[in-house]
Amino acid sequence: MSTNREKARAILELANQVEAVFDQSDWIELGYIVGENKLIEGHSRLLRSLSWGDEDYKGNVLEVLTKIVDASSENFQDIKDFIQKKNGSPAVSEFISTGHVELPKKIVSFSPYVFQVPEKPQNEKLVSVMLPFSLSDTYETVKTACSELNLDCKKADDIWVNSTFIQDIFELIFISKIVIADFTGKNPNVFYEVGIAHTLGKTVIPISQSIDDVPSDLRHHRVLKYLPNQEGYNNLKDELVKRIKTIIPDSPNWF
Repeated sequence: MSTNREKARAILELANQVEAVFDQSDWIELGYIVGENKLIEGHSRLLRSLSWGDEDYKGNVLEVLTKIVDASSENFQDIKDFIQKKNGSPAVSEFISTGHVELPKKIVSFSPYVFQVPEKPQNEKLVSVMLPFSLSDTYETVKTACSELNLDCKKADDIWVNSTFIQDIFELIFISKIVIADFTGKNPNVFYEVGIAHTLGKTVIPISQSIDDVPSDLRHHRVLKYLPNQEGYNNLKDELVKRIKTIIPDSPNWF
């Protein structure tokens, strides 16, 4: 990397992607890959802040990644390759080569009994939102975030294509690139819809006003917590923009 500034920017971009997709097991596996498991598991806040969805998690990610890359420049490429393996998409733009080889993925074929599989392709610019009907301010916040990125944003009651509501939900999830799910209030419909999204292999961004509303089986995923006030909605919008950019990159290549 040619300058310290370029290095810092590349690590920051890498940290944004790690923050978006890593769970605890990913960190531990990465630690053994780069020979820094003691650093990762011994850090006083990294895994704890991930587990509890604490606000200092991003700073901890940046601190640990910087130390790993400083230990050896080869570690940058190892981290990049690990994200590509996990994500199936390009991670960051530097260090050795931007060449990317997709790893074969296991394909599961199934024939739903309750739903009809749509003939429509995935819409790369569509974000679907699963949340309780009462959270209208949250939905408007998500729409604003998507609008800043020139993406379409819909929830199931925005469409009426099929004779049953559940088929509309399935079709919306099926054709979406990203699903944003709000677990606030432990809404059973949202839980059900997230299960559909995970089964279809969709990228799900979980949000919630309380981490306690997120099922324990899903708390290892990075949850965006927000407060139901204007400042909270503004912060949620900014965090969603950053998160979505890691999934649908639109920034120029610096290197």
